[in-house]
Amino acid sequence: MASRKGTEIEINEQIRDREVRVIGADGQQLGIMSSRDAFRIARELDLDLVKIAATAAPPVVRITDYGKYRYEMLRKEKEARRNQRTTELKEIRMTPNIDTNDLNTKLAAARKFLEKGNKVKIALRFRGREMSRMNQSKYILDDFGQQLSDIAVLDKPAKVEGRNMAVVLSPKK
Repeated sequence: MASRKGTEIEINEQIRDREVRVIGADGQQLGIMSSRDAFRIARELDLDLVKIAATAAPPVVRITDYGKYRYEMLRKEKEARRNQRTTELKEIRMTPNIDTNDLNTKLAAARKFLEKGNKVKIALRFRGREMSRMNQSKYILDDFGQQLSDIAVLDKPAKVEGRNMAVVLSPKK
């Protein structure tokens, strides 16, 4: 018996349902019959009876070679994992008294992250007396978002988190 992420695949004698919908080895539907009759047909063809849809009413079984079926399922899962895109949240930290050239460098880094499909969190870090001028520094984040508006959309507006003020940008689709 093979396990596929916690679900057990029932084959041959393990299928105990009274009635099942049978799909033949050639992919054609053979109709609804007892699981005993379906198992007998599979044995005559020297193949296995594999339950492919346990939650259907009645459950769906296929007459196929079990090893080949398992191989196909593993291949499909591997293909799905390969095509799956994970988005990361990249963070760029700045201070409120950032110089123009430093800001341009941070902009280029954020643009690169967004082009790769990642979300970007731009954090403005305040220290000491800078805390008293927090609201006046919000324009830095607004300008940052404005300059990236051609490839990014604002996910979360400027929000104060302790000593930081941050916005989250995500790539345009």
